[in-house]
Amino acid sequence: MKLLLDTCVWGGVLNALKVAGHNVIWTGDWDKYPGDIEILSYAYEEKRILITLDKDFGELAVVYGYPHYGILRLVNLSTVQQASVSKTILGKFGGELYSGAIITVDSNRVRIRSSNK
Repeated sequence: MKLLLDTCVWGGVLNALKVAGHNVIWTGDWDKYPGDIEILSYAYEEKRILITLDKDFGELAVVYGYPHYGILRLVNLSTVQQASVSKTILGKFGGELYSGAIITVDSNRVRIRSSNK
């Protein structure tokens, strides 16, 4: 899968997802942080699922209608959990994400907001 990791996601997730065979870009490697709208737009243009800790991307997508190829939001997970949870969710719900779902995961539950496409 093609993925874009927001800067706030632990860099170790990048390595774990690459080892798992995903095509991953981490915004932490960019020269400067361009802002949420530009990140979401880049992910859409590149057909990448966005993985973030930031709830603002969901708001941009739901409230303001910015297009996306799926958003995975990790909430209150340790840096080690971020990698394993990301791999698990991508394996189980990758199709839903590519269809434009927004998935929020914490240590107790998974919430899926299906696409309005």
